[in-house]
Amino acid sequence: MDFKNKLTNWYSNNKRDLPWRNSKNPYHIWLSEIILQQTQVKQGLPYYDAFVKQYPTVFDLANASEEEVLKLWQGLGYYSRARNLHATAKYVAFELNGNFPDNYRDLLKLKGVGDYTASAIASIAFNEVEAVVDGNVFRVLSRYFGIKTPINSTTGAKKFKELASSLIDKDQPAMFNQAIMDFGATQCKPKNPYCVICPLNESCVALQKNLIDSLPVKLKKTKVKTKFFNFLVCIDNNNKTILEKRTSKGIWQNLYQFPLIESDKSLTAEEFHLLDLEDSALKNLKFDYSLYNEDDIVHKLSHQHLYTKFWIIETEKLSNNTILTKDLINYPVPVLISEFINSFNFGKL
Repeated sequence: MDFKNKLTNWYSNNKRDLPWRNSKNPYHIWLSEIILQQTQVKQGLPYYDAFVKQYPTVFDLANASEEEVLKLWQGLGYYSRARNLHATAKYVAFELNGNFPDNYRDLLKLKGVGDYTASAIASIAFNEVEAVVDGNVFRVLSRYFGIKTPINSTTGAKKFKELASSLIDKDQPAMFNQAIMDFGATQCKPKNPYCVICPLNESCVALQKNLIDSLPVKLKKTKVKTKFFNFLVCIDNNNKTILEKRTSKGIWQNLYQFPLIESDKSLTAEEFHLLDLEDSALKNLKFDYSLYNEDDIVHKLSHQHLYTKFWIIETEKLSNNTILTKDLINYPVPVLISEFINSFNFGKL
């Protein structure tokens, strides 16, 4: 039995029961694929369920505000996915009358849809013979065929796409694509794969040559930057605080945060006292301050590590642009801010 048949046979007996697999609705498949970009199924599934419940159709999603979409997305990270999701929903709803493109090439034109996502939607929703290549597929193919070409290189991307395209079951492209992705996610896992009971173990090059732990090969990432954040958690006698919307481009674009001061190192209370606050939200305010966390809260992102302190600023009355502290939960915020809001008892000040 060849690679293709062994894989689809394994899938028939081991496939995961996932809600978007019970539908050929391109909206559901597109939604699941966008959520699962850079997110594992166990983390993404509750978000998928929440989005389908709140926005049953692409029109419902298109008619939502970006703020509502970001709030529902909160905690998934990589917020550009949510912004692209909303933009594409509006385009499909209002420009394409709610009809998703039914082929790979036109799907590629949608915002936030790349080769992998277009291939997945085209094959699963429309049965187009288009091979998917994601992290799971890279891992399966590199191990099985013993390929050492870096998967995040231009040469590697082309090589693995061509290989996957040569292997795909042309009669059952949807099944093959889902089979190889599921196989990589649950059988040929990154660490401690189940090689002993693997249906491909007799012909797996990585297993025969003891290369399981070294494949796939990935080029080193760009150096991670370190930043030091100081959030000013302002609270006045009327239980009001200040939230600011991040409008500049970046991972947290259009999310809300407490006023922020960046520093070149982690600050002590004495060093905070010496800061020039004339250009901050504290300008002309009389206030008392205290440090919420003595040790930095380290928030690790793909390209930067944020060393964060929250400074509690108590004052008699804040100026304009305030909200009640009880309304903080209504705003879309980065998970770093959300975790602070959930842990800090505003009502006991």
